[in-house]
Amino acid sequence: MSEADLVHAFRGLPTAVISDNLDRLPGPVGLRAFHSGTPLVGRALTVRTRVGDNLAIHQALELVKPGDVIVVDGGGDVSRALVGEIMKAIAEKKDAAGFVIDGAIRDSAAFASSDFPCYARAAIHRGPYKNGPGEVNVPVSIGGCVISPGDIIVGDEDGIVNFAPAKAEDLLAAVKAFLVREEEIMRSIADGTYQGAYGVKATSIT
Repeated sequence: MSEADLVHAFRGLPTAVISDNLDRLPGPVGLRAFHSGTPLVGRALTVRTRVGDNLAIHQALELVKPGDVIVVDGGGDVSRALVGEIMKAIAEKKDAAGFVIDGAIRDSAAFASSDFPCYARAAIHRGPYKNGPGEVNVPVSIGGCVISPGDIIVGDEDGIVNFAPAKAEDLLAAVKAFLVREEEIMRSIADGTYQGAYGVKATSIT
């Protein structure tokens, strides 16, 4: 399986199950989806920027490649929006996979009516500064989680998780096996044969 196919294979897989198979440790806290619910999957193009300033994000948009998720460490500040409809349009035109913003966005109605994935902390009308400083393609801290350039990012209605590409093949197999076990449990509940195995296996099944 090619690297691109391996990344794509995670599309639509539940973040909860991925998280469970990563010891329930990774994944930013406090971000929510602002788009229509389309699953997110791609590789991280990371940005660290000064609170309330989006110059480095514009620089990242010059570098973004198809399938990149623009992951922005905005310090968790929600007093100024870091991206809006225009930057969304630029990212979409370049076939970016989505935004993950540890901060605020604006033009939330444009995101809400769109399939372009966007996760952020809040929405606010106040715009950003464009003075810098900032960095692109460096490890960033997003909601208490370190995300490195090139990490695989998966998102759904529950939030997002990230992991190194080196873990992807083994993780994919574990997630698929986990889903089979969950289906068996759901069938046993439906047909009345469930005997409490779920609780016994609490460390491996949510």
